[in-house]
Amino acid sequence: MKTLYTINMVLLMDGSNERPIAAKVGIPNQYSLDLPPLERFNDWIRCVCVVTFDLELGQVIETIYPGDVELTAQEKLNICYLSFPDSNSGCTQDTSYHFRIKQQSLSSLTPGQIKFSLQAPDFLKVDPRYLYGFVHFRQKKNPDLPRGYFQKSLVVLTALPLFGLFFHVVDTMAIQFFDCGEVAIESACHCIDQWPLPQPGETLSLPFVGSMIHCRIPLRSDIPQKQLLLDSKFFSSSTIPLILLPTVHETNFYDSIKSALTHVQVFWELILLNEPLVVMAPTPATCSQIVQSLSSIIWPLNYAVDYRPFFTIHDSDFLEVTSKVNSEGIILGVTNPFFSKTLRDWPHILRVGDPNGGQLSNAEKLFRKAWDGKTLDTKPGLYSQYKPFLTTDKSLFKKLFKVGSRPDSVQNAILRRHFLELTQCFMIPLERYLSSLMPLRKHISPFKALPQAKPFKFDELLQVLNQNGSVMTAGVKGDWEGLYRKFVETKNFESWLKSRMKDVDRQLQDTHLDVLCNTDLSRENISTKQQVEIVDLVLKIRDKLKDLDNKQHEKKQKLQSQLNSVMRSVDEELKSLLLSNGPLREAFEFI
Repeated sequence: MKTLYTINMVLLMDGSNERPIAAKVGIPNQYSLDLPPLERFNDWIRCVCVVTFDLELGQVIETIYPGDVELTAQEKLNICYLSFPDSNSGCTQDTSYHFRIKQQSLSSLTPGQIKFSLQAPDFLKVDPRYLYGFVHFRQKKNPDLPRGYFQKSLVVLTALPLFGLFFHVVDTMAIQFFDCGEVAIESACHCIDQWPLPQPGETLSLPFVGSMIHCRIPLRSDIPQKQLLLDSKFFSSSTIPLILLPTVHETNFYDSIKSALTHVQVFWELILLNEPLVVMAPTPATCSQIVQSLSSIIWPLNYAVDYRPFFTIHDSDFLEVTSKVNSEGIILGVTNPFFSKTLRDWPHILRVGDPNGGQLSNAEKLFRKAWDGKTLDTKPGLYSQYKPFLTTDKSLFKKLFKVGSRPDSVQNAILRRHFLELTQCFMIPLERYLSSLMPLRKHISPFKALPQAKPFKFDELLQVLNQNGSVMTAGVKGDWEGLYRKFVETKNFESWLKSRMKDVDRQLQDTHLDVLCNTDLSRENISTKQQVEIVDLVLKIRDKLKDLDNKQHEKKQKLQSQLNSVMRSVDEELKSLLLSNGPLREAFEFI
């Protein structure tokens, strides 16, 4: 097997002409000398696998790039089964989809991925427990092979949930691979190793097999759903093709869910409340797109529990997931008919047929199903006894059905905007109440311990809800209080509260730092304080100085100046006491 960094000058015969394969797949001419090999590659991708079908063994991993990547035997087995469709559809064309697996051996994130998680929105943070697999599967009839078919998949494994980007990457890489062989993977990996860090908020230019990808990863402070257009005229005038990706992290929600559109608000409640849901579809492409879209329906709120866009009976978590209904919630995407019997006790099952086989006008008739919770037939439908807390917002369907000739991208934007506003409307009272728990700035003193935020109490939240009900409902009627009562018991709420309390703590620390930097520490003010308060102040400033990094040079200078002010303001006895402490003495800077 070729090593990743062997540049093979394999010659392609094109009539009487000969040219190196590097010219065909675009091996970069220069490599970075500043970083060791694969340093940048590892920030973006864990590895690339080629999975093939062996007549005796079944699915097997044929190649892993780079060769030194360590995968457990169970991880390899999961990748093999997830890289092929779970049921033989007889499809003789290429298909792309994705899966999500739990890592058996928890690997640490790279520094670039840690920085990515700190700067990206919560719903894009890297979870080190899971990997995404982006699959390009090819099946072709071949009478010369024992099974009569050529079957092989190229799989890109990554920790980054950047679906728009990695679908482009795996499809482009696979087309080159099936045409040129393993050297195409080597070439693509070399390109990725030249990419900059996955930096949220920056417009990135990513060279990739003879083209230049331009894209932007959302920043934590971005306005949600605001489309930042990438205009090709602002980029390099190079002759290589430009690929502009309008979004790197979203699926087309409308295209995924349009065959079950009449139940979309029910889906929003089910996902918000971490209700277990299984999506049964004919192909992995269909079920993975629906599951991924559903997990994002509550953006910018993060879906905090497990979900598997494509799940098979061979998965190592099969018994754990299917033995009982998951009380914490999970979304499964499946294609094997066996799941109809195995998961018949699940409270919410969405069965879809051909997503393009039916007009929107009759979708309601196709999908409104009564269900006794016991018998599941084979017809498409949402099988659930769930009673929604909120009434259906008919204004959404008026917007979607008003113009039948709109492109899917426009319908998708309408749908995502609607649920973004619904989620924000739902979260506003929670955010307001959380803000009320923070101590006021006037209560933060450099001479006292930093006050903490008050604990979250649901009864107090209900008072906020009653005071702001008209704003909260935003025209959608229903049992909002009941929805909140259910929500505060979920993992989604727990995750949101944990994340926001970290933000609150960070904000308090920043406010405390600002107070320490700007408080008047002249002799007149210092003289009114007890010695123990002054010593405590000096210790606080010293600790802050240690915590600041070199990029916060201005803050460091202000704190150092404050220490000097203290030394000029205290009497000789206290000055001697302060200087008798070694670490404190080093912190002082005399004028």
